[in-house]
Amino acid sequence: MSVHKTDVLIIGTGIAGLSTAIQTALKRPDLQITLVSKTDKEECNTRYAQGGIAAVWDLAEDDPEKHIADTKDAGDDLCNPLIVDIVVKEGPERVRELIEWGTRFDKDKSDQYDLAREGGHSENRILHYRDLTGAEIERALLSKCSTLPNIRILEHYYAIDVITQHHMGYMVTRVMNDIHCYGAYLLNLQDLRVETHLARVTVLATGGAGQIYKATTNPVVATGDGIAMLYRAKGHVENMEFVQFHPTSLFNPKGESPSFLISEAVRGFGGILKTRDGQEFMHKYDERLSLAPRDIVARAIDTELKTRGEDYVCLDCRHLDPQAFEAHFPTILQKCRSIGIDPMKEMIPVVPACHYFCGGIKVDEFGRTSIHQLFACGECSSTGLHGANRLASNSLLEGAVFAYRIADEISKMADYIAHNEAIPDWDARGTTEPREMVLITQSIKELKEIMSYYVGIVRSNVRTKRALDRLHLLFMETEELYHSSTLSPQLCELRNLITNGYLVTRCASIRHESRGLHYNTDYPDKNSFLQSTIL
Repeated sequence: MSVHKTDVLIIGTGIAGLSTAIQTALKRPDLQITLVSKTDKEECNTRYAQGGIAAVWDLAEDDPEKHIADTKDAGDDLCNPLIVDIVVKEGPERVRELIEWGTRFDKDKSDQYDLAREGGHSENRILHYRDLTGAEIERALLSKCSTLPNIRILEHYYAIDVITQHHMGYMVTRVMNDIHCYGAYLLNLQDLRVETHLARVTVLATGGAGQIYKATTNPVVATGDGIAMLYRAKGHVENMEFVQFHPTSLFNPKGESPSFLISEAVRGFGGILKTRDGQEFMHKYDERLSLAPRDIVARAIDTELKTRGEDYVCLDCRHLDPQAFEAHFPTILQKCRSIGIDPMKEMIPVVPACHYFCGGIKVDEFGRTSIHQLFACGECSSTGLHGANRLASNSLLEGAVFAYRIADEISKMADYIAHNEAIPDWDARGTTEPREMVLITQSIKELKEIMSYYVGIVRSNVRTKRALDRLHLLFMETEELYHSSTLSPQLCELRNLITNGYLVTRCASIRHESRGLHYNTDYPDKNSFLQSTIL
């Protein structure tokens, strides 16, 4: 067994992980920081973010109170007011840092930032780089990391579990307040050996779990690893029922995974949602029409599809200026044309697809989880910013703000934490099962079917009960396979996907109301008593 030591272990290399590493390295050049990516370091949800990052930039036209009000309105009264205030007011400074580190955002002819508007926003406040904002931020952050000598990045390392007392033979329960994290067991994908990586502080920045659904805009790496690892370690998660379905992924009759995202910025630019026969419909659901918050638009599209018995609705951009459209959305234009659609001449077919997890690992205002020495940042965390529905382009902002706050905490506490030298080796498992891969791939298909049909945009008591029953069977089969087969990343991901599917379904079954992204036909109204769903 190979044992390695680092001061700070960060699992995930999107905006949350990279920003945490950079901020920590700048505050404490004496600390050794290790970043972990299970594939190439560039491959993460951040890379696929199209729209932009929201921040109050033009104080002559906008102010923080408007952004705060928009965030709370989108969150359907379940946002944490303290967190909303923190993120909105600290956000502009974090965006300035991104710019200082080399991130490019589009400017207009007068050399001012070209601020876009998206659904749920009352003002133009979205900084963007064409329709590749996430990829541009990822590029700049990786470049900045390369200049800091105390940061190293491990690529093709899969995090199996965070190390806590239960790996040392102690009884650990979710009600305990003294669970500690000592690092993580990592599977080196080059030689398939498990390594022990000890750390004074560990940060989970592993993104969401979009791959539990058939249709998702998330890349294949989005398997909810961090959320599942924390839950197995007896940490707390919350509000997992609030899964955001982006209203407009590109409908491709040939099938495509992940689904290609048609950014909300296209609607902010003037695109209009219509039925296949060219009729507008959003006026029936919200006065903000095509720029209503995502939960409202996604349910409206779902209703139209079921009512009309059709496979998709359309986004009409034919009235927009062709040159301006191409300048703002070159990737979207190229993708549409690649499947035979010219958005300047015909409407773009779109359908909702799983996009973002508003719940996740429960953290406080400094990113601290319920497990000591373990932080969480980005989509895998539940900070309270998004409430029951995330406002467009607030996710990148949240990652940058909490990365700074986590780094500040780490810089203060690292000197008082020593490595735990009593960590046992990873418990090696059985022999190779020749049918393992077909069992894994079939179980993943079953999981996606269960979640898509029973725990999608619209839910009911019967559906969630059936999903829990099916998930229990999948869990039992997978655990038996896990304890009798050679360890593989695919098997680990399957375990994590099932865990996330269970958490979403269990939280959905507990919430006896319809709020934000959670709609249950048996409880169509909101409760007056506001609460989070904590497991």
